[in-house]
Amino acid sequence: MALALRAHSGSTALPAPPALLWLLALPGLWAPTASVWAQAALPLMRVPAAQDRVLVVAPHPDDESLCCAGILQRARANGAATAVVWITAGDGFALDAMVIERTLWPREANMRQLGMLRLAEAGAAAAELAVPPAQQYVLGYPDRGVAPLMADYYQRDYRSTYTGLDAVAYPQALSPNASYTGSNLERDLQRVIEQFAPTLVLAAAPQDRNPDHRASGALARRLLERRGQLDRLRYWIVHAAHWPAPRGYAPQLSMAPPELGAALHWESLPLTAAEQAHKLAAVRDHRSQLQLTESFMLSFVRANELFALPGD
Repeated sequence: MALALRAHSGSTALPAPPALLWLLALPGLWAPTASVWAQAALPLMRVPAAQDRVLVVAPHPDDESLCCAGILQRARANGAATAVVWITAGDGFALDAMVIERTLWPREANMRQLGMLRLAEAGAAAAELAVPPAQQYVLGYPDRGVAPLMADYYQRDYRSTYTGLDAVAYPQALSPNASYTGSNLERDLQRVIEQFAPTLVLAAAPQDRNPDHRASGALARRLLERRGQLDRLRYWIVHAAHWPAPRGYAPQLSMAPPELGAALHWESLPLTAAEQAHKLAAVRDHRSQLQLTESFMLSFVRANELFALPGD
């Protein structure tokens, strides 16, 4: 529809001058062009090959789909092995439990039920991304409790204020009944790394705004440094202010690094249309989360994924 100018008095619309039409169109042109420039300025990430083994360290169910659905697919297509390890079951999202359980006051049992639901959704998403069941690792430590575990509760027991649990309660977990301590969490993640022997580990960057993300990423880094394998680590970010932008499903747009991660050395992995479609399906498998954060989650289905070098 042609743009027109209308007088304040409500008189008949007049055609806009050509110069004004050009100026009005500029913002719409700038946004996608700037996005393309941002991606073009980034070096391309090395694509995993048949000899690679790719491990995603996901603090919560859904992080694996948001950050890494594309690279997991590409790795599998190239013959590489893939795995996901979920640090928590996402059982500390009280607002989500209010919606799912339809109660203003979710009880501890409601939160534990939410954790089971989110793990089931994560399994469906991982299957969509062709991650074998045997390489889907659940640790089951407390949502919103990873940072405390790696600090004041490294050796002493932690109790979740959301679920009431002080030990791993999910039967599919790597160490059922393990006490909620940082040392137990570190032991379990180390066990996954030793068992799977990844050549590439994708974990949350220290700049990510979510405390569980930062703490799990720091733990992954420490374990890899201890093994002399820091070069195998790449960072991703999910939580950053006003990012990704614009919000919502826009697969034609490329993703540029968030401002808070400007100091990191980013690499881009362009996605094919088929990879985007499977990523969208994996994100949609997290149905419980979409009820509250659909616009945010669909923002990650873009023309590329971003990963950063860990630095010194």
